[in-house]
Amino acid sequence: MDVTEERGTVLETEPAPVAARRRGGRRLPGGSVLPGFGLSLGIALLYLGLIILIPLSTVLLKTASLTWAEFLAKVTTPRTLAAFKLSFTAALVAAAVNAVFGVLVAWVLERYRFPGRRLVDAMVDLPFALPTAVAGIALATIYAPNGWIGRWLAPLGIQVAYTPLGIMVALTFIGLPFVVRTVQPVLRDVDPEVEEAAASLGAGRWTTFRRVLLPDLLPAIVTGFVLAFARALGEYGSVIFIAGNLPMKSEIVPLLIMIQLEQYDYAGATAIALVFLIASFALLFLINFFAWRRHRREGREAPEVAS
Repeated sequence: MDVTEERGTVLETEPAPVAARRRGGRRLPGGSVLPGFGLSLGIALLYLGLIILIPLSTVLLKTASLTWAEFLAKVTTPRTLAAFKLSFTAALVAAAVNAVFGVLVAWVLERYRFPGRRLVDAMVDLPFALPTAVAGIALATIYAPNGWIGRWLAPLGIQVAYTPLGIMVALTFIGLPFVVRTVQPVLRDVDPEVEEAAASLGAGRWTTFRRVLLPDLLPAIVTGFVLAFARALGEYGSVIFIAGNLPMKSEIVPLLIMIQLEQYDYAGATAIALVFLIASFALLFLINFFAWRRHRREGREAPEVAS
């Protein structure tokens, strides 16, 4: 504790970190606070500019060389529209599947203790650590018509590898950790006694989840969904091996951009990339909007709990 001021015979104290902030922390002879806001901000902006802003600005500059009619012609060809439709649809379906099963996985990891729990928890992060090309090769091998799983699906008339269904499987694989790791901290903060209280009042499991847990989990679920959706839109390595890459059928947008670059059609590649860039910014806006909504709601609830 740090003594800050004395009023009469009463000493008012506050935590040392708060007092240090109020005093301005450790100061250099010039009066600036370590590590120095101006210097830190300058380095941060320089780093963001070199790594993110300048590379992205080249997409805008290269696309600006096209007229509006040429831009529309590049992004509205039947092949491009088919790739857009497949990429957005597959990413949306994969994110929706992860939103359901990711919550289930997070629930099992947080609410139950069982042998091998730490191993299962570590396996959730495997798509983060595994090279995407390795994941694509493994999925294509397993789900091929003669693969471990594909051979059981083939007699049923279900073909996963080299079809749009295979793309959804790959995108589901790489998107699962985003939902699980987003929902887990929120679920950890929900006291199990709340569920027990609802059960003691006669609420069933579904009613308890829908009326008690879901309102608290929904912002995290939506955030995980959007993150998984955004990640799936730009996925390339794990998809090309299992997609088949047939134009108008199983060709994704990142692959189409690569094909445009190989054909030296840089303007066409950047035009298609710009559409994806706009979609990514829209998704980032949604993520920050839901985070703002969540923090605002928590800020309103805090005074009510205190009272």
